[in-house]
Amino acid sequence: MSRYVGIDLHRRRSVVVVLDPDGARVSSRRVENSPMALAAAVGEAGPEPEVVLEATWGWYWAADVIEEAGGRVRLAHPLGVKGFDNRRVKNDDKDATLLADLLRMGSLPESWIAPRSLRQLRELVRYRHKLSQLRTGLKSQVHSVLGKEGVIPSLTPAQATQAHQCLIGL
Repeated sequence: MSRYVGIDLHRRRSVVVVLDPDGARVSSRRVENSPMALAAAVGEAGPEPEVVLEATWGWYWAADVIEEAGGRVRLAHPLGVKGFDNRRVKNDDKDATLLADLLRMGSLPESWIAPRSLRQLRELVRYRHKLSQLRTGLKSQVHSVLGKEGVIPSLTPAQATQAHQCLIGL
């Protein structure tokens, strides 16, 4: 008999709700975000529980802890879950219950969980992209200031390369 665990993950504390196959609540508790506390809360659901958490802040560590604790992790797509927000009461307990219920009924909008090795590469690519956007924005601001003063830089390709290297060195 598999149990369903919904986790509303936050920065400092999370809510863990366990449902049985019929949808009855087995337990609900608020835990501090530590690997030991999360593993203990998931372990209360029994062997090999189905666990769902939303693809929001900091889910990597939680998914790894849950897998190591013997749970089968599913990742809920945040935009898909927003479609179920026609509730009068919205709180962490209700959110965790909704996630577990969607998983239990087979209606969970899922996101793909990349393997650990691929996650690291994806983070590097995201970080590089973010830095490139930041650099482009800063260069645009410099050009804007120069343009306000009527300075139009005319650079040869060699000067452009040298100026680019100077900007990177900042």
